[in-house]
Amino acid sequence: MTEPLGLRERKKRETALRIWRTAIALFIERGFDKVSVAEIAEAADVSKMTVFNYFGTKEDLIFRPMEEHTGDLARAVRERPPGESAVAAVHRHFLEKLAERDASIGMSPDPLNVRVRELILATPALLTRTYAWSARSTRLLADELVAEAGGEPADEALARCAAMQIAAARVSLQDEIHRRRSEGESVDDIHPVVAALAQEVFALVENGLGAYAVRR
Repeated sequence: MTEPLGLRERKKRETALRIWRTAIALFIERGFDKVSVAEIAEAADVSKMTVFNYFGTKEDLIFRPMEEHTGDLARAVRERPPGESAVAAVHRHFLEKLAERDASIGMSPDPLNVRVRELILATPALLTRTYAWSARSTRLLADELVAEAGGEPADEALARCAAMQIAAARVSLQDEIHRRRSEGESVDDIHPVVAALAQEVFALVENGLGAYAVRR
């Protein structure tokens, strides 16, 4: 069983959450570029240095929760049991996060998470960092597959192609979750729909695109 957090650790988490929620509320109200760290600190009733102690930069207030999951795809593949394909491992991991209503794939019931997504889409600098984060996640997955492939140039090319397809499958599902959340659907309503969609999406990667979109 997980040991309960100590008082000091609980207070640190509570402070970090208060800073984050305060920052997000200000960003949504006024725009990311028009809010300073000093204003966030004042509104959260902490010092400016405390904000930087918890979040290294202003951008980290948006991306720290997301970037804690950069290695999720690579980890799912690395820790998969014998006999399970890389696609199946990522599919299984996605379904687990879906069932857990995990914020890392957009399934948090907290409406602030929906607003964060909208804020990112409306802010070019944040959108650029999102693409960079997604590329890092895919690269880590590719490195994991390359390491398993044995190192021959042809094997490496195939591994990187597979990584891009697997990562894109998951991104497409997360985009669907975000779309539905933005339209007001609850995470409980989204769960069965996206679980069924995931079966089809990952099947495209697992079985190939040869029969998909054949012009008639």
